[in-house]
Amino acid sequence: MATRLVRLPAPDFDIPSTKNLSTLNDNVKLSDYQGKWLVLFFYPLDFTFVCPTEITALSDRYEEFEDLDCEILGVSTDSQYSHRAWIKTPRDDNGLGNIKYPLGADTTHKVARDYGVLLEDEGVAQRGLFIIDPEGIIRYQVVTDNNIGRSVDETLRALQALQTGGLCPSDWKPGQKTLSI
Repeated sequence: MATRLVRLPAPDFDIPSTKNLSTLNDNVKLSDYQGKWLVLFFYPLDFTFVCPTEITALSDRYEEFEDLDCEILGVSTDSQYSHRAWIKTPRDDNGLGNIKYPLGADTTHKVARDYGVLLEDEGVAQRGLFIIDPEGIIRYQVVTDNNIGRSVDETLRALQALQTGGLCPSDWKPGQKTLSI
């Protein structure tokens, strides 16, 4: 069953994370991002093949999101211990290496279920990406099949379009005019 969350308050969460990679004792909460834009994305599993391409691509361009007053949070149904092991694995060995934002551990599956991306029969999240505004309202949502990686360029474009507050036509790019009525 598809779930439309755009224009609704983002479902709250408070889950273990890799915010403190040494101790793993810092949870990540939706309220941590109040007053900022947030790209919240879900991915299926640690130590897979498509997932690290997305996670590292977002990390490599993290400063571009920061410049737009936007944070990033990745979430899967794996534990924070699995996340840490994956982060400590070098990229050349199918690991993540150091990344610039935390990964959240949704081991109860509640967050993935609340965001409508949980594949119940598999116990993993689909590739869901949500852009949440500074007031906690979901403004953008895309869910894809698990074998298709998401585009950092498109995520940045969508974020910048949302931040204009205007009407952005198809293929709008930053610097272009919005539609006037």
